[in-house]
Amino acid sequence: MYTKAALIDIHTRTHRSLEKFCDHLAAFSDDELRRELEGFGAGCILAQLDHLIGAEEYWIWVASDAAIPNMDDSPPPALADLRVRRGEVAASTQRYINEASEEVLNARAMKTTYGGNQAELIPAQIVMRTQTHIFQHLGQISAICRLLGKPIPQGLDFPLRD
Repeated sequence: MYTKAALIDIHTRTHRSLEKFCDHLAAFSDDELRRELEGFGAGCILAQLDHLIGAEEYWIWVASDAAIPNMDDSPPPALADLRVRRGEVAASTQRYINEASEEVLNARAMKTTYGGNQAELIPAQIVMRTQTHIFQHLGQISAICRLLGKPIPQGLDFPLRD
């Protein structure tokens, strides 16, 4: 069973790490942030960030039974805009966790995903999936940073200290 306190702690630490990544990326030029590199799915840093933020937003819509708006494939916004959106999405996730009971968070329930598909899912696992997904993409961003000659500093993984 997942507790609300554990989900909030994991989410807070994950977003603290993500924010530190964004601090490092602030020293990159817009050209570097948008430079497409093969082998990374979303091939530039901004696309990676846009995807991981959008994925958390989407899955929390699913978990909370919210209406899922139409998605578009527009180019990713600037880093400053993504940082604002990250904060908004993080706040929305925190709100969802705080407002849901532990019983609801840990109960299997039918959820509607994109395209009106139905799946039996556990909301707490949805929340956990969004957080592990962030670190998957932070690993890809780290590799892109190394290829651009600006490796990330030590200590930007999951923070063990407050």
